[in-house]
Amino acid sequence: MPAIVGAFKVNSVGTSSVLHIGDVLNISPYSEVKTFAGAGSFNTGDGLNIFNQNSVTNTYDRDLVDQPTVLNA
Repeated sequence: MPAIVGAFKVNSVGTSSVLHIGDVLNISPYSEVKTFAGAGSFNTGDGLNIFNQNSVTNTYDRDLVDQPTVLNA
């Protein structure tokens, strides 16, 4: 049964986001990201004490493609 949709306004649609209006069979968004961060970068919480003496982040990556998304449609 088709959906009945009234008026709507889209302010913005970001990268790798989904705008769904009405009926749908399958929604399959995909995204790629590579993050480099040093020691203690993603620590969260109250009252953390982080002691990193000599922190070095190695960003050398020999792979051209880490996780291909070519066939994800």
